Amino acid sequence: MRATVTGCRMSVGALLNGLLVSVLAALLWKYSKLSEHAALLEEELHMTRQSQELSQARIDYHVALQTLQEHGTNMVCTGKMHTDRICRFDYLCYCSEADEFIFFHSNSSVMLPNLGSRRFQPALLDLSSVEDHNTQYFNFLELPAAALKFMPKPVFVPDVTLIPNRFNPDNLMHVFHDDLLPIFYTMKQYSDLDDEARLVFMEGWGEGPHFDLYKLLSSKQPLLKEQLRNFGKLMCFTKSYIGLSKMTTWYQYGFVQPQGPKANILVSGNEIQQFARVLMEKMNITRAEEAEKDGGSVEREKEKEKYDDYAVVFSRSTTRLILNEAELILALAQELQMRVVTVSLEEQSFPSIVQVISGASMLVSMHGAQLITSLFLPRGATVLELFPFAVNPEQYTPYKTLTSLPGMDLHYISWRNTKEENTVTHPDRPWEQGGIVHLEKAEQDRIIASKEVPRHLCCRNPEWLFRIYQDTLVDIPSLLDVLKEGRNSKTNFRKSKPASTVHPGRVREPHCQTSVQTRNEAKLTVSWQIPWNLKYLKVREVKYEVWIQEQGENTYMPYILPQQNYTFSENIKPFTTYLVWVRCIFNKNLLGPFADVLMCKT
Repeated sequence: MRATVTGCRMSVGALLNGLLVSVLAALLWKYSKLSEHAALLEEELHMTRQSQELSQARIDYHVALQTLQEHGTNMVCTGKMHTDRICRFDYLCYCSEADEFIFFHSNSSVMLPNLGSRRFQPALLDLSSVEDHNTQYFNFLELPAAALKFMPKPVFVPDVTLIPNRFNPDNLMHVFHDDLLPIFYTMKQYSDLDDEARLVFMEGWGEGPHFDLYKLLSSKQPLLKEQLRNFGKLMCFTKSYIGLSKMTTWYQYGFVQPQGPKANILVSGNEIQQFARVLMEKMNITRAEEAEKDGGSVEREKEKEKYDDYAVVFSRSTTRLILNEAELILALAQELQMRVVTVSLEEQSFPSIVQVISGASMLVSMHGAQLITSLFLPRGATVLELFPFAVNPEQYTPYKTLTSLPGMDLHYISWRNTKEENTVTHPDRPWEQGGIVHLEKAEQDRIIASKEVPRHLCCRNPEWLFRIYQDTLVDIPSLLDVLKEGRNSKTNFRKSKPASTVHPGRVREPHCQTSVQTRNEAKLTVSWQIPWNLKYLKVREVKYEVWIQEQGENTYMPYILPQQNYTFSENIKPFTTYLVWVRCIFNKNLLGPFADVLMCKT
């Protein structure tokens, strides 16, 4: 009996111990889960703070993470080729450790175009506006969204983001031509890339000397690739655009063929000047001509013009110097009968330089990146570009091409030093500043003896660098001769209205009549009504172009006519079918579309 009672007591004790252990285990498990949940909440709070350090925009971290895990990344692109493609991404991520963008796949992911391995031939798109340059290609790695559980917690960027490469942020020409203009008009293409959008530059450069200009494009501070590491190992952009429009570029730098204007220029002076006006507004600069639109008498305006006209000379302090700058300034003042002022990128702020240039009648400078500021000149101004000895102005034309764009309404003149005794070379400098002492003696002698740099590819041609970094003693008489000749042929854009860039519509109601005169003679009369939009326009000159082609033949006869009907008899044969096309032309170069082809039987 005692044994039984003792056994029961032991069983009850064991049971109580077991219950106690179970309760303690449950409490410990509960505690660990609560701790784990608290740690998770703490981590999410930390990641939310990290995300909000990037932006003032609020983000629900848990919702963003869940969206990425469940829906993955999405991509939809415009453009058929990598050279004209811009892609919009939802939840594209960047891993700073791998230096790679990552597309996370889920059952909900969209990838258009779905190129497969063609995405690597050679790339999905160009990150820069410089076309098909192998240092500017963009692509991404792919992972299943399930891989996120094994990766660092992502930091989310809630801003709408534009992610390009800057091509050469140390050079002012490249800053404007390759970066600022393309970024500005890419942002105009997409309504959510507004003033609140964020720019993220992925080329890996530091800020550079012109970073303040990039800040003008958005109210938010641009981010550099190096800065992304400070925010986390995995950054995910909730909405981003990658790639840049190339429509505003007008020049190619000679990577495949010697440098020169692009074969198919799509931008006009109108777009360049609108961009310049926006930048000036952001720099709090107002053109004098716009500030004084409230008017005055004709005599007062003429008197004001007489005293307000001035020329600007760009002064350089380190390379490509004008050795007789003071003499040049005096000669220009006497020849032009106006004030001549100097500006310097090394000594003045960029907005102060633009303020001066925006009211100038003439801009004078040695060939160089500073001449991109000619896009801020007023209509009717002149650009006088100076070239060192042995450098042919016809082979280096980025600024001539800019000033010649339709609607820029600027006058371009170039001067070239043809006197070798008026040049100072620097063979002992580093190669990137024109030094040639690192070359074989025979090659040095050849370069020094050469009278003109031959056409070449970009970018390290030693003969080009040797010559372009020369200092020049400007021959004043020859420069004034070139200036007089150029000014004599100058169009007075200031007194004329801006040239219309409106194209005619189709001619209306075209029809033809035929008659046979003899067995060998026939007549073909073609008539039409004016384009519909012409009645709303003031056009200086209206003409019509007519093409006549005998059916079955490969050639046609073109005619330019001032009237709306005409009877053709020369080369018109009886009992023959002719195809006839008609279109309108404004001011000699604004072509309208052809009307539907006419089939006319004699």
